[in-house]
Amino acid sequence: MRITDELKGAGTIAVGGHVRPDGDCVGSVMGLYLYLKKEMPGARIDVYLEQPPEIFDCISGIKDIKSEFNNKTVYDVFLALDTTPDRLGGAEAIYDRARKKINIDHHISNTGYGDVSVVEPGRSSTAELLYELMDPAALDEEIAKAIYIGIIHDTGVLRYSNTSPRTLEIVAELIKFGFDFSKIVEETFYEKTYLQTQIMGRAVLESMRLLDDRCIVSVVSRRMMEFYQVQPKDLDGIVNQLQSVKGVDCAIFMYETGTLEYKVSMRSNGRVDVSKVAVRFGGGGHVRAAGCTMNGTYHDNINNLCLAITEQFNEAQE
Repeated sequence: MRITDELKGAGTIAVGGHVRPDGDCVGSVMGLYLYLKKEMPGARIDVYLEQPPEIFDCISGIKDIKSEFNNKTVYDVFLALDTTPDRLGGAEAIYDRARKKINIDHHISNTGYGDVSVVEPGRSSTAELLYELMDPAALDEEIAKAIYIGIIHDTGVLRYSNTSPRTLEIVAELIKFGFDFSKIVEETFYEKTYLQTQIMGRAVLESMRLLDDRCIVSVVSRRMMEFYQVQPKDLDGIVNQLQSVKGVDCAIFMYETGTLEYKVSMRSNGRVDVSKVAVRFGGGGHVRAAGCTMNGTYHDNINNLCLAITEQFNEAQE
């Protein structure tokens, strides 16, 4: 299908993504926003998203994002990207009021929501899936750049196993538009501030290996975040660094978000389906990358996660 086929006659359209937006979420939402602004010039197009990290300021139109969610507008269509509606945060109420709801995602834990649901877990990213729903002839440099950012962030710059031959074909088509793709990779994926590097070093230094050293765990408390003067967005990349340790099948990183509340990120080399673990605790994601929010003490949360991971280890041995 072409995504504009589902929007015929719509005068007001909203696009939104999940809380704490990552590169795929930001790239997908902004890519679609720019695409619809170009393809449907007579329609009102709005974007609802928590304020993205500053590294994504290179995306055209990023300042158009609405991060206040008290809007009472009833949109003709709301497109929820890279998420289930319950993770739209403050935009969930706006989604619920929309006359038509469209859900586009690639997470295996998404069972399909809305009047139109396009969920393809085999895709590397929502950005890749979105590219397939667009008219290639209508793309321009700014749209291509946003979609490219979404793909490289969810594939670890084309390193993860979710990168398919089709992913590489799409990336090849995107970089033909002439944007500085190597600079984008460096500035949005690899480059870290000094404080970000410090907190990552602290997290790695204080990590623990569990389950016969097959699992590695680290936590950052609110007190630690205040000491280093960092925000949640500054913790990106820590779980991937933990996963790079030789011999580790599963990495767990969590940071404190409130009293007895932790945001949990998990990575796997494939021997553990972390999406199943995340779903068990109210989250979701992919086989190799997933997350959730957990309540309880740090040690209780680790014990519960390790029990779920141990079950998968035992199943694999049977």
